[in-house]
Amino acid sequence: MFATLSDRLADTFKNLRGKGKLSEADIDATAREIRIALLEADVALPVVKDFVAAIKERARGEEVSGALNPAQQIIKIVHEELVTILGGETRRLRFAKTGPTVIMLAGLQGAGKTTLAAKLALWLKEQQRSPLLVACDLQRPNAVNQLQVNGERVGVPVFAPQPGNGVGDPVAVARESIEEAKRKLYDIVIVDTAGRLGVDAEMMAQAAAIRDAVQPDEVLFVVDAMIGQDAVTTAQAFLTGVGYDGVVLTKLDGDARGGAALSIRRITDRPVMFASTGEKLTDFDVFHPDRMASRILDMGDVLTLIEQAEKAFDQEQAMKAAAQLTGEGGEFTLDDFLQQMQQLRKLGSMSKILGMLPGMGQMREQLENFDEREIDRIQAIIQSMTPGERENPKIIDGSRRARIAKGSGRTVTDVNQLVDRFFEARKMMTQLARGGGIPGMPGMPGMGGMPGAGKRGKAKQQPKKAKGRRVSGNPAKAAQEAAGKPVAPAAKPNPFGLPGGESIDYEKAAAELQLPGDFSKFLK
Repeated sequence: MFATLSDRLADTFKNLRGKGKLSEADIDATAREIRIALLEADVALPVVKDFVAAIKERARGEEVSGALNPAQQIIKIVHEELVTILGGETRRLRFAKTGPTVIMLAGLQGAGKTTLAAKLALWLKEQQRSPLLVACDLQRPNAVNQLQVNGERVGVPVFAPQPGNGVGDPVAVARESIEEAKRKLYDIVIVDTAGRLGVDAEMMAQAAAIRDAVQPDEVLFVVDAMIGQDAVTTAQAFLTGVGYDGVVLTKLDGDARGGAALSIRRITDRPVMFASTGEKLTDFDVFHPDRMASRILDMGDVLTLIEQAEKAFDQEQAMKAAAQLTGEGGEFTLDDFLQQMQQLRKLGSMSKILGMLPGMGQMREQLENFDEREIDRIQAIIQSMTPGERENPKIIDGSRRARIAKGSGRTVTDVNQLVDRFFEARKMMTQLARGGGIPGMPGMPGMGGMPGAGKRGKAKQQPKKAKGRRVSGNPAKAAQEAAGKPVAPAAKPNPFGLPGGESIDYEKAAAELQLPGDFSKFLK
């Protein structure tokens, strides 16, 4: 969503690199480019003005003028200001001290409230909560049925006493749901309300009546992040008509310009609490302003990636793989490699995962063209091997590779590439796991530079044996040495043909040979 904004900001910062000091003109030019980038991203004009003014004020201060790298300092300031307009700190849900916690969802039709209700229920279920979904959208055709289907998919019960499709009283359903939750000991009630294609008095009155009936602990305004500037207008209308405590952004995986996310917090003074980032019911998480700012500036979002990996990966298998790479749990095989690939699939699309890594904005085109079926092809090749071949890939010769290629529907070249890449990857990962550097690269600080550096100690140095007196191979010299007579020193060879007794002016020699001055030391 923020691709255009990220690219514009990256180009702006590129122009600052290499400058030891920023002039007033540099600061003004940078501020102008940032302003254009934000306006193109559909950020509200008042927000853009405040944002750019804050950056210019800080850029002219001691913070930048005294910095060793002014360009990096400007990026740091932009990052901090982005975090500020996105909300500053992460806002968590408030839970009721007694009785069930009631969460009411409000917003326009098509914003994704019903799907988001199921996503939120699943997320709360993973937090060891016991949620109940309530179908209060009795206007939209099949809204009740949609909530029931989504509730079944996430394993959360749905309270839907009325069929919907224009039949039933949503206020009465909302009131009854609280009694139902108390009776069956549900600790969270999520109320899905009706929306309209636009803001109208009837919808506002109905939402306000439901709010008064259930007295929710949290009212969340669900807004489609793709509707641009109109999102701010809608947010203000709902704030006046119904009131809400936080905002949920949906469709953040879209290709819209994303200005709504940067505008709503500053205009409404309500925090963005959650973000829906895809169509799957698991594509939902807490909104972290600092992480979103890092993504916009192409700094990656490694913390979110780690959290998702912890959920998706089997810890026992991960520990086993780590032990194998260090040589403590047997050798890492193609079976283990396949298991790791299958666990990686649980994280979602590879392009989305790689997009969370720092600097990947520069490879956006390659990520967008990444073929997600590549993992399926790898799986087909590995599963076409015998257990013995997976255990010991070294036995895979030419005839075996031809058989594997035929069985997997791939070419022999594909099989060769997979086996070769597996050996290279295993070698590198084993070396890193043992504390060594990456093959072909010098050692990194805190890591041994050679394979096994973390395991092997230094060999004990044996004391050097005392050298005996050298005897010359020249018979005349040997006789003189044996008689104890002094031997005249041999003429010292030199590159200038000078007799051994003469001193050499190395600096003069270097000058005569037209060599740099440092070469005089080398000649010496």
